[in-house]
Amino acid sequence: MRDPLTLGFSPCPNDTFMFYPLVHGLVDTGGLCFNERLEDVETLNRLAVQGVLDVTKVSYAALGHIREEYGLLRAGSALGRGCGPLVVAREPFDLSTLRGKTIAIPGRYTTAHLLLRLFDPSLALFLEMPFHEIMDAVMTGRVDAGVIIHESRFTYRGFGLHELLDLGSWWEGETGLPIPLGGIVARRSLGGATITVIERALSAAVAYARDNPAAAARYIREHAQEMSPEVCAAHIGLYVNDFSKELGDEGERAIAELLRRAERAGVVPPSTLPLFAV
Repeated sequence: MRDPLTLGFSPCPNDTFMFYPLVHGLVDTGGLCFNERLEDVETLNRLAVQGVLDVTKVSYAALGHIREEYGLLRAGSALGRGCGPLVVAREPFDLSTLRGKTIAIPGRYTTAHLLLRLFDPSLALFLEMPFHEIMDAVMTGRVDAGVIIHESRFTYRGFGLHELLDLGSWWEGETGLPIPLGGIVARRSLGGATITVIERALSAAVAYARDNPAAAARYIREHAQEMSPEVCAAHIGLYVNDFSKELGDEGERAIAELLRRAERAGVVPPSTLPLFAV
């Protein structure tokens, strides 16, 4: 039996919901086993940039930096409509005055940061911090504005913050495509046969999770202790969808367009390798 593969995903409800069947033996893994590592999205991005993990969730912005070593899987993505990052502030102000202001971002390699740079390349004053600290930084005046992701979409109004820009809506209006936030990648050196098994197992895990939504409830709550059940459910409902089981043609076009624009803007290096691992 081969050694376990290292598997990285976040403690966010959409990831724990999808990966629970895979790491708890509820779907056929073709004899593969996994040592999971749960980290916030930017930590996972940086681990992938360093080549630490065999299989991992990453932001699609990070994918642009790791395509030589990792290829994308067709299952497990967070991609859709009406689910993009939001730019928020303590008080509403005109977006034209955003230039010159300090903006909190959830990490250099996040899609949220990439989208903001594509929206306005002149923006340059960014402060990186864990995504769950951004709203507090905006509220206390440590930064002028912040880009929020994950469950913050559902809670920011309760903190008295105002939406300045929906980067997902901007992207959809610009391209007509869904917004690609994050996906699952595998180390290309694992080989086509192993990667195919992983991809099939992950697709089966997503299907199992959607067919048995209560199965992972305790596991999800263990990793989302500060999140209400209502926010957990809304989070899963927004980020786990048909694209999560199979990207399909539209999903692939959305990812390719994001990377094309990132290359054109000089944010990620070009690559001639195929997008997918197999």
